[in-house]
Amino acid sequence: MKKSLLALWLCSFVVLHAAKIKTRAESDPQFSFAGVRTWAWTPAGAGDVYVARSSEDDAAPVKKRVDPVITAALAREMGLRGLTVPAAAGAPDITIHYYLLVTVGMDTQTVGQFLPAVAAWGVPPFAPATQSLEIITRGSLVLDATSTKLGKVVWRGVAQTDVDTAQSDAKRDAIIGEAAHELVKRLPLKK
Repeated sequence: MKKSLLALWLCSFVVLHAAKIKTRAESDPQFSFAGVRTWAWTPAGAGDVYVARSSEDDAAPVKKRVDPVITAALAREMGLRGLTVPAAAGAPDITIHYYLLVTVGMDTQTVGQFLPAVAAWGVPPFAPATQSLEIITRGSLVLDATSTKLGKVVWRGVAQTDVDTAQSDAKRDAIIGEAAHELVKRLPLKK
């Protein structure tokens, strides 16, 4: 009974861990976020979508579907961090631009991958042979913050996860919201 509970717990941990969003961010060490209080979308628009799964992919329908979700999630998170949109005549401290990248990755396993080929252990050397191949759609949300005074990107955050194409739109929207939250909380704002 204990072994089956442990196995169930491990399986649920692996499933939850696999759905986790990986984030990372870097900022320009020369730029101080101490005075940053306002933000706006870049003059070129809120963001761009790139889909590179096959030669027949078209990013326009994907952008039409996810742009309102991403912009609303990012605007909400920026407000929660205390950043506001300046008045019509005022210039923002930073401008924000997102990139959504949808690509393909793969995961493989080979015979003996997790075992050392040690004859003393009775494990023969294995000839590499792929036993498992999984093609994975990967999504990356990249967020750039550009200083309006310097005119250059002063912070970039990236959130990556595997995309389950069988999920409902509501679940994918929730993942986008979580990615926006994880990215914006990494902005090095100082009060």
